[in-house]
Amino acid sequence: MRNTITLLSIVLLLVACNSVKRNEKFLARGNYDQAIALAVKKLQKDKNGKKGADHIVLLEEAYAKAAAQDTRRIAFLETENSPEGTREIYNLYNDLEYRQRLLRPLLPINNPFLGREAKFVLVDYSKDIIAAKEGYALSLYQQAKGFMARNTREDYRKAYMVLEDITELKSNYKDVRTLMEDAHYNGTDFVHVTLNNRTGQLIPQRLERDLLDFSTYNLDDFWTVYHSERQRDINYDFGIVFSFKEIAISPEKIAEKEYVRKDRVKDGWKYKLDRNGNVVKDSLGNDIKIDVFKDVTARVTVTEQTKSVFVGGDVIYRDLNGGRDMDRFPLSSEFIFENIFAKYRGDKRALTTEDKNLIRYDFLHFPSNEQMVYDAGTDIKARLSEILKQNSFY
Repeated sequence: MRNTITLLSIVLLLVACNSVKRNEKFLARGNYDQAIALAVKKLQKDKNGKKGADHIVLLEEAYAKAAAQDTRRIAFLETENSPEGTREIYNLYNDLEYRQRLLRPLLPINNPFLGREAKFVLVDYSKDIIAAKEGYALSLYQQAKGFMARNTREDYRKAYMVLEDITELKSNYKDVRTLMEDAHYNGTDFVHVTLNNRTGQLIPQRLERDLLDFSTYNLDDFWTVYHSERQRDINYDFGIVFSFKEIAISPEKIAEKEYVRKDRVKDGWKYKLDRNGNVVKDSLGNDIKIDVFKDVTARVTVTEQTKSVFVGGDVIYRDLNGGRDMDRFPLSSEFIFENIFAKYRGDKRALTTEDKNLIRYDFLHFPSNEQMVYDAGTDIKARLSEILKQNSFY
């Protein structure tokens, strides 16, 4: 038992030594925040032990050097006074405050092996953080206004992203919400969508409505808005044309096949008789029964109803300002109506498992041409959705 305790003590001592050496390496390489994090983690477990004293000394040095490094950097950036530096200043002040938040739960630190109270300089950075946040927000605001002044779609989108950053800092900063609305509107591609029917056949109105109802496509496209009807005061730079070139509907077809089914089935039982016509008994004295089999026949007529429709065309992306086609994607779908059922005459017991399944069904009225085209349109819409998702305008 004593040997086990000794071995455990050695292992714990080696682990503690390794953590101190690792922290010394962090410190020597200037990785002060890593050194601070490791030291705090160790002291949270035990700040009064011998190895705790080593970590306290390392923590004092890392904390002081990190604070000094950040303070020098802030002084330089404030002297430089560049818009780009405002973000770094804000982040540096947050880093200074974050280190203090790590320390506070441990204070005061009076390690018996250290022989003194650990020394950490704590500063109230609240006013500095507020001022840095204000400076950073103002810098972002001016940057966004600069993007918007360029008056291009891409710059309006950049401005929107910058304005979003401001709302994360200060939710109601100046007129940022209004500017975001303007940036979004001016950064949006408004697309005019039309449907051209060149098939010589009528496309059901409900199908046309479904195809042009972009709220059902789940595109989730923040910078693109689709309109099937032109709206006043909107400049449409792009267009999408659903061009249908072919609608081919096959005739209604009915095909019949007749089969003869034969089987030998169990058809009751009878007593087993001996040569004299007496009932044979088993060893227990019970009458012996034997199965009676019968040959059965049925005539099965299987009917197959079919009708199909093919719809073909293209999806055309257009540059409306340049009056040219930008891209073209084939679009087609085939829908097949099929109904198979069966009737039989004769003994049902002769039917196969498949026959018994088919006789559950019956003749169905063929769908109209309009319904067939509409049913094909369901698949067309799914294909359209994929094309639109894979081929955005930005």
